[in-house]
Amino acid sequence: MERLEILKTYKIFIGGQFPRTESGRYYSPMNKKGEALANMCLSSKKDHRNAVVAARKAFGSWSERTAFNRGQILYRIAEMLEGRKSQFVEELVKQGATAPKATAEVDLAIDRCVYYAGWCDKYQQVFSSVNPVASSHFNFSALEPMGVVGIIAPQTNSLIGLVSTILPVIAGGNSCVVLAAEQLPLCAITFAEVLATSDLPGGVVNILTGSEKELIDAFHAHMDINAVLYAGENDEHARKLEEGADCNVKRIIRYVGGLTKTTDESPYYINDFQEVKTTWHPIEHVGGATSSY
Repeated sequence: MERLEILKTYKIFIGGQFPRTESGRYYSPMNKKGEALANMCLSSKKDHRNAVVAARKAFGSWSERTAFNRGQILYRIAEMLEGRKSQFVEELVKQGATAPKATAEVDLAIDRCVYYAGWCDKYQQVFSSVNPVASSHFNFSALEPMGVVGIIAPQTNSLIGLVSTILPVIAGGNSCVVLAAEQLPLCAITFAEVLATSDLPGGVVNILTGSEKELIDAFHAHMDINAVLYAGENDEHARKLEEGADCNVKRIIRYVGGLTKTTDESPYYINDFQEVKTTWHPIEHVGGATSSY
């Protein structure tokens, strides 16, 4: 007799833990042959609220970490991803990719982790400034993280799009709530397993699986989400986010194409989720010399 495959049940990732969805609902994404890939949590708005609470709790300590330490942790993510490379390739192939394309995608995801790890302690120097003023002051503009960022990952890609939207957000000291691709979700939860073992504090990244249509309103309406990154392909959903963002004047950023190309990496993606803080520092003139206090 032919043996029946036992499908893996993937949980969601909230606060560094792997709970089941509180709704008790699951769905089974299919491959191109119409075969079920796994049992995935169909996340609810309650799961989304729990994820935002976890992200807000983690934001303070994560944003206060040194930039160098954040870079160390992102590099550790690359190390852990490298160690589980074969598993990610297998999942990508299972979802329909060819083996060469799957290998190239995982390699690119690893390299992208290293890229943003290197920028963690450098983007401030690039985007900060000392401003000329007409008074006895130094005037500095420096960057600070926005807070909690909602991310809707590309729905046509499983790994590189997810990684490319998460990394610049957390490299800049933000925490995030991520909705993975509904029909290509396997790598998202496996990536969550990488995060859970990579020194990243629980709650900095929270990953949900389920329906973009069902959860889109939760992203723009939640008052404790400071910005939303939309990397999906649905123009109607993008407009809904923009129209609903006035509830707490949150910033909506859309990345058309999902950052899946080898050239889709830049410190400007970190800068997209930063606020500019300007500081005035008085200068005292004593006997022709200048000093600050």
